[in-house]
Amino acid sequence: MSKKINWGIIGAGKIAGKFATDLATLPEANLYAIASRSESKATAFAQNYGFQKVFGSYESMLQDPDVQAVYIATPHVFHCQNTMMALDYKKAVICEKPFAMNTKEVQQMVAKAKAMDTFLMDALWTLCLPHILKAKAIVDSGQLGKIVSVKADFGFRAQFDPEGRLWDRDLGGGSLLDIGIYPLMLTLFFLGKPKKITAAARIGPTRVDEDCAVFFDYENGQTANLHSTILARTPTEAFIYCEKGFIHIPPRFHAPISNIKILEYEGLKETTVPFDYQVIGYQYEAAEMMRCLQQGKKESDLVPHQFSMDLMELLEEIRGQIGLVYPRHD
Repeated sequence: MSKKINWGIIGAGKIAGKFATDLATLPEANLYAIASRSESKATAFAQNYGFQKVFGSYESMLQDPDVQAVYIATPHVFHCQNTMMALDYKKAVICEKPFAMNTKEVQQMVAKAKAMDTFLMDALWTLCLPHILKAKAIVDSGQLGKIVSVKADFGFRAQFDPEGRLWDRDLGGGSLLDIGIYPLMLTLFFLGKPKKITAAARIGPTRVDEDCAVFFDYENGQTANLHSTILARTPTEAFIYCEKGFIHIPPRFHAPISNIKILEYEGLKETTVPFDYQVIGYQYEAAEMMRCLQQGKKESDLVPHQFSMDLMELLEEIRGQIGLVYPRHD
């Protein structure tokens, strides 16, 4: 593989623009191709972000032999389909969250990647951010003792629009898949899969969850309290409570922040660990993917396939409890 990796993006929406902005900061990344079902939209995207080639269909971009890495930034319900297409062309793939709509789709994606001997990664960018990795390293060091509980939330007030993506069942709408996935992935990262899940939600007029509360119970007594909502603005912060102290990841915990705080109960010692982010935050997952590609790996150490499967299983269990159904995928 050449020193510079040629990137192609499928989907030319808002999230793709954020990814492209950060991708441009990585010297080993070449902003090569953008594909959209609207060629005019792809052309405008290429001009805005400096991509070399424009394609009016996803398949035409994937047929380009010079495309090496593909970022999939289409709506939730197309992630599996678009990933499978890219893997058919043996393109290394990083797919935006949620990775798919159910565990069956994740299994198909992982099986395809293995069959094609091709790299595949879930774009859980939060897990690649330095402040999250630092918090994990502190916990793993034993400095604060074992984790007792995790508390995390993510909420914003969205204007009700029955035709908008957030409210549309056919596009995977609702708070859980869009933002509830962040408290879930954080908890899974720190505590693993729970013994028991208890979930409740407010299902709105378009039959998607507008507010969702989740409680995790673990074999050893550890717990997690998680919340997502598109009805109200919440702090969007996280706490990792341990035997000897806790870590506070301030708003917005899932994205680049200026610091995390550690409070040790003995002596009430408080430590602030600063971070100097100069980016939106998507460069870290892109850098992780390129590091793996340069080393010949087929999956990420930070976000392995099993983590993606575990996360989807949690999402499915919660959906079952709250009655959140996506007819075209369930």
